Amino acid sequence: MSSEGSANGPASSDGAAGPAGSADGAAGSAPGSPDAAPGSKGSVAGSSSDDATTSGRASGATSGAQVPPGRGARTRTRTRTTLPGFAYTEADEEKQRGVRRMKLTALGLLVFVAIVFALATWAGKAGAGPWTGYVAAAAEAGMVGALADWFAVTALFRHPLGIPIPHTAIIPNKKDQLGASLGSFVGENFLSGDVVRARLRALGIGGRLGSWLAEPAHADRVTAELSTALRGALTVLRDSDVQAVVAEAITRRADNAEIAPGVGKTLQKVVADGAHHRAVDLVCARAHDWLVLHSDSVMDAVEGGAPGWTPRFVDRKVGERVYRELLRFVTEMRDMPGHPARGAIDRFLTDFAADLQSDTDTRARVERMKSDLLARSEVQDVIASAWSSVRAMIMSAAEDDRSELRLRARSSLLSLGARLASDGRLQAKLEGWIEDAAVYVVTTYRAEITSLISDTVASWDAEHTSRKIEAHIGRDLQFIRINGTVVGALAGLLIYTVAHALGG
Repeated sequence: MSSEGSANGPASSDGAAGPAGSADGAAGSAPGSPDAAPGSKGSVAGSSSDDATTSGRASGATSGAQVPPGRGARTRTRTRTTLPGFAYTEADEEKQRGVRRMKLTALGLLVFVAIVFALATWAGKAGAGPWTGYVAAAAEAGMVGALADWFAVTALFRHPLGIPIPHTAIIPNKKDQLGASLGSFVGENFLSGDVVRARLRALGIGGRLGSWLAEPAHADRVTAELSTALRGALTVLRDSDVQAVVAEAITRRADNAEIAPGVGKTLQKVVADGAHHRAVDLVCARAHDWLVLHSDSVMDAVEGGAPGWTPRFVDRKVGERVYRELLRFVTEMRDMPGHPARGAIDRFLTDFAADLQSDTDTRARVERMKSDLLARSEVQDVIASAWSSVRAMIMSAAEDDRSELRLRARSSLLSLGARLASDGRLQAKLEGWIEDAAVYVVTTYRAEITSLISDTVASWDAEHTSRKIEAHIGRDLQFIRINGTVVGALAGLLIYTVAHALGG
């Protein structure tokens, strides 16, 4: 069973028995399963399998899903980490009971107008008077409005009557797209540079920080805290510890982050944009210049590889011919953008970019090259030698209350605080730096920040998501059905009255 089938099957809430006998009535709903309709098999026992299939769809979307365009400045394929979904809690169950009560109310109103329509029609045929036509028209339009709004509300969460009508079951089927749209909305309206800059400017960070640091006690406190933090960090660390930790971090990061697909995507983009043509132009030009300056080397190499039994003048002629053909070939590549060899290079780079993303052997070889590079002894030697001297110097200065490092730090803090408190230009400069840094982070990593929303929504189970959203907003949505019944009845009465008046 597919995830769509689990959302579309007869276990739907409003649809299994039709509007008159649907789970709107909720009288036959199984305990703990507010969406179960009377007679729907597997609405409780089969929910785990349905959840598993819908969860499979959600989890499938988390592995290599293509980010939909429009989310940010960059569109790319990224591997999503499976995120924990939310649970259907007791609070949600209580809200769902409220939804069922409102469904009963809306259903009761539908039944009421249906009874009124039947009685008015019967009374009209019995000759009760012209008033029956007005009542019947109002009741009939009320039923139409009720059914139409029942369909609209139900279509948000499931297929009405279990029929896979297009553009229904919107939340289960469009969950990932809704999450991506929500992430884009947050990124465009809350993580914009103007919003962040205006908020930081209103805080007046520069003046506040300057007034605080200008107090000697505060400067002493900051200096002491910094010294304590340095001593504490350096005390528990040894040269071998730092080297091991850094090596482990690099290794773990290298193991967890496969670089081949990213390199392949970048190369694919470069080739698609034609950005590599300049590099090809440079290579061709340098190759041509080298051949012009080293003609003897080329001919000597050809002659040196010739058989010993061939005459030397023949070898010389062959070498000259090879050199001329090679020079002609390189010159044509340099001067002809449409040269076949350039096209071959484009095809090679395109195929190589595809192999980096999809070919297992190519990706494995790239990973081995990466591991070999990180494991070189030169890297470990640099880490060990640099850390030993830096650690000794910082430790000595941090332990001495009168060290030049601490005295200069305290003096710098006091001077900075005094200037910040009185110098409006410095305040503006500092606040500008902070604003620029914050705006840079927000604008540069907006896609990564908003992906938390889209990836989290994608990891949710579709059926649970639909049930949870319905539990929270379903009660208010039932008022749409009630209003539809009332408005439909009024509209029907008005139309009937106008038509009757115009028709005499």
